[in-house]
Amino acid sequence: MTELVTFGETMALFAARRTGPLRFARDFDLGLGGAESNVAIGVSRLGHAATWVGRVGADEFGDLIRFTLAGEGVDVRAIPDPDAPTGLMIKGRRTADLIDVRYYRRDSAGSRLRAGDLDPALIRSARILHVSAITPALSASAREAVRHAMAVARDAGVPISLDVNYRRALWSPEEAGVWLREVIGEVDVLFATEAEGRLIADVEGADELAAELAGRGPKHVLIKFGAEGAMELSGGAVLRAEPYQVTEVDSVGAGDAFAAGWLADWLAGAKPADRLATACAAGAFAVTSQGDWESLPRRSDLDLLRKPADGVSR
Repeated sequence: MTELVTFGETMALFAARRTGPLRFARDFDLGLGGAESNVAIGVSRLGHAATWVGRVGADEFGDLIRFTLAGEGVDVRAIPDPDAPTGLMIKGRRTADLIDVRYYRRDSAGSRLRAGDLDPALIRSARILHVSAITPALSASAREAVRHAMAVARDAGVPISLDVNYRRALWSPEEAGVWLREVIGEVDVLFATEAEGRLIADVEGADELAAELAGRGPKHVLIKFGAEGAMELSGGAVLRAEPYQVTEVDSVGAGDAFAAGWLADWLAGAKPADRLATACAAGAFAVTSQGDWESLPRRSDLDLLRKPADGVSR
């Protein structure tokens, strides 16, 4: 049996090796990236069974996604689509401090996800369903798939986790806000930055925002402050976690890592302060190397952030 079920689009990722405009790039690293599959990998590395569902092209990139996720211990339920390609993500570093990410996903296999691709029995057997607000922005059929999965989970008493994960290239703040306000009452765990939370409730102040969001339904509200740490509102109690001090190399995927760390500890029955600390640690690990998920931690890695004074692990 799986513990976490998630679904969405995972794309092939080309990352330029040199800094500067992409038109001057000559060498790229090939990998993959997707918010939901990043979470599945993170949860799997932290010792819990995770399943990812999604459409991929019947192409080499689709094979890359299937084989890589399976190699990370994720239960892969990929649907090869012979009529649409795997989407592409191109990542460049315009300057040393500015990452430029471009998506080529219109009419991709992943955007053609539909409710019939999801096995209701799989969702009912899970301990938690994790969804991202990226998926409903991809297409009408993908939006229907999210609502279908949430309805199945709700009827079965399976908790639902939602990461806002707003992408302005996919829909406007107004469109995203309408959808988020429609579904938030069905959500048990909500992950958002302050800006993302204000797509739902235009409230100033992180504490007031978290309280307003919790009042709309979620039992657990996680507000991420990036390099400034995070807070959690659960059961009326507010917890705060300071960030880990690391050298940032690539910030893409940090939010997914944070969600994976929190969800893994929630599955493990950890205390609130511990799961928030694990979430921050996972997010810190995610930014320490290139790639969306490659540096996600295992349990044995978590103490490495408490590094020795000379920075050498012996």
